Amino acid sequence: QVQLVESGGGLVQAGGSLRLACAASGRSFSSYGMAWFRQAPGKEREFVAAIHRRGGDTYYADSVKGRFTISRDNAKNTVYLQLSSLKPEDTAVYYCAASKTAQALGGTELAALYDSWGQGTQVIGAS
Repeated sequence: QVQLVESGGGLVQAGGSLRLACAASGRSFSSYGMAWFRQAPGKEREFVAAIHRRGGDTYYADSVKGRFTISRDNAKNTVYLQLSSLKPEDTAVYYCAASKTAQALGGTELAALYDSWGQGTQVIGAS
């Protein structure tokens, strides 16, 4: 497993932008598919975006498609989530997660297939 630490959360006005980062420790970061999930108060954790271990393929929830961008830098063991055109409904704790199998199993959006999680970073989209 890898250890994951998110950063970059904060309070942003509606329509604003923010970039989250998730730093991974340990070897073999490039062997993990990476994803971002989020959990709003009183709601279940939901899939936001994912990226293939080599960075070529990306996946997005319909609710963020065209507004959020996931990327990774394997040389820095870091995955990013650029949030743009933020809405109040984007308010949540954002978690990054790693998995060697989720994408191969066709379960990119399934939290249960990710075995390493960060502690989360709070994003507030103020209206």
